[in-house]
Amino acid sequence: MDFVIAVDGPAASGKGTVAVGLGRRFALPVLDTGLLYRAVGVGVVRIGGDLDDEGFAARVASGLDAGALEDPAFRTRAAGEAASRVAVHPAVRQALKDFQRMFALQKGGAILDGRDIGTVIAPEAPAKLFVTASPEVRAQRRWKQLQAEGTTYQEVLADIHKRDERDSGRAAAPLVRAEDAVLLDTSQMTIDEAADAARRIVEAARARWEASSRPG
Repeated sequence: MDFVIAVDGPAASGKGTVAVGLGRRFALPVLDTGLLYRAVGVGVVRIGGDLDDEGFAARVASGLDAGALEDPAFRTRAAGEAASRVAVHPAVRQALKDFQRMFALQKGGAILDGRDIGTVIAPEAPAKLFVTASPEVRAQRRWKQLQAEGTTYQEVLADIHKRDERDSGRAAAPLVRAEDAVLLDTSQMTIDEAADAARRIVEAARARWEASSRPG
């Protein structure tokens, strides 16, 4: 495996922003794996399916078009809720696993952000971060993104708590910090401070990886 960076964490923790910043810093492609689940959830709803029907959701996941991940509909509050519901299905996670593994294994390395990258998708990744923040801070961040939808802060906070419980309690690949992942709490950090902290974590991991890769 080339140099892979796994960035995990709960919803609205800042992991996506961290991953994109690391992508620019280290010139690596970035995959927001949460978009895959959002695409499946939105796809199920669009064709009138039941988000709790594992077989139906898995069929949508198997036919996912990776080139259509920039749909603005995937960035809504409803899409986030749908993603959390389909992500509990083992068959959906299995259907998307190969796609994520192929991305991680591409020549030159890659960055993936999600909920189970360091534990399931790329457990051998040389650099692992677990990005988090308090539920209140995460709700504030997400609320600012969703104000155009007329959503209240209290509604977003309730969603955050519900998604945390669902993501951490699911049987298939629950949200947990990998034992060798470095914790990065962004609650009191600016975007620039979080980016700098992540850069230093990855640079240290890269130095260890390069040293271990040298012959002899």
